[in-house]
Amino acid sequence: MTWKSRGGEFSSRSFISQKWTLFLCLGSFCAGMLFTNRIWSIPEQNGLARPTAAETGKMNVVSDGCNSRILQEMEMRRETRDMYGDDFKGHNSAQALDKTISNLEMDLAAARAVQESVRSGSPVSEDIRTTESSGKRKYLMVVGINTAFSSRKRRDSVRATWLPQGDKRKKLEEEKGIVIRFVIGHSATSGGILDRAIEAEDRKHGDFLRLNHVEGYLELSAKTKTYFATAVNLWDADFYVKVDDDVHVNIATLGETLVRHRSKQRIYIGCMKSGPVLAQKGVRYHEPEHWKFGESGNKYFRHATGQLYAISNDLATYISINQNVLHKYANEDVSIGAWFIGLDVEHIDDRRLCCGTPPDCEWKAQAGNICVASFDWSCSGICRSAERIKEVHKRCGEGENALWSASF
Repeated sequence: MTWKSRGGEFSSRSFISQKWTLFLCLGSFCAGMLFTNRIWSIPEQNGLARPTAAETGKMNVVSDGCNSRILQEMEMRRETRDMYGDDFKGHNSAQALDKTISNLEMDLAAARAVQESVRSGSPVSEDIRTTESSGKRKYLMVVGINTAFSSRKRRDSVRATWLPQGDKRKKLEEEKGIVIRFVIGHSATSGGILDRAIEAEDRKHGDFLRLNHVEGYLELSAKTKTYFATAVNLWDADFYVKVDDDVHVNIATLGETLVRHRSKQRIYIGCMKSGPVLAQKGVRYHEPEHWKFGESGNKYFRHATGQLYAISNDLATYISINQNVLHKYANEDVSIGAWFIGLDVEHIDDRRLCCGTPPDCEWKAQAGNICVASFDWSCSGICRSAERIKEVHKRCGEGENALWSASF
């Protein structure tokens, strides 16, 4: 065989191989596609049935309940955008983003609180069980009355004057959106006689909020921080109020005062002061960390006096999220002010939150300017409050009808 014939035979075989190669490639590609589709089509696993129509409806109801507030905000935003056009988008985009972030932070804080409670093995309170089972409703304010184990007479005097009891207290929560609780932790010997006395008192009145906190006068800053973190996770309110158990409060007037600031963000309201930083040991309100406030004789930054003040929901959420890194000063009111001093917070100075006892609050009431809170500055509360608060209530109280006729 010559090289020419061999070359022709080789050329013919090469030509046939190229055609078969192309055909085989196309066939392999088609077979691969068919094989891949069969492999990646995931069949339903046995025992995992599709949800029925009823179950789907239930899940939708739960989803609607959890997200109703967000959906309402989105609908309001959509209606406003349609009304004002594209100009609305640029003007409100930052505000809408801030509000969404705030809502997510509140949900995150609530989830963290529940998770920490489960991890630590802490008992879940009845308020938490009720909130989880029924879903959070919106309240106007939560009022936490700071109290101690030794203050039973003070608590009874408050119950006999400005704090509604029994069914009236429940009605106050349901109709007015106002929650009021005495706030107390536990003793150093948990489960001891002091704790059992509080438990018995709570079974009788049902008006306590128990904190995961060891009681002590030097621990007021920690207690206040725990109160706000606990309250914001139990109740979704516009405002959270802290008040001492030796202060007289007009609830309706307090509600009307706070409602005026409901549309604002990051509100801190009280009687703002700026007292001296006391470096001398042994004196009342001594400041162990006085060196942080500069030279001797300097004053504190502006902060609300500790007898009564209120903060908005977003600030209570901020405390809840950051409670592990917020520094505690010796004085509780200074600590609160320090937590907010570096934030974009609106400080509202309202002197009706720190009226004096009669004749001061009585004269103001007669002039139509009813006080929110009344106490004696010399005692940082009503002097001998268990004995005198009834007199203050009689002469400076707003009257029971004011509370039930109020519309917040």
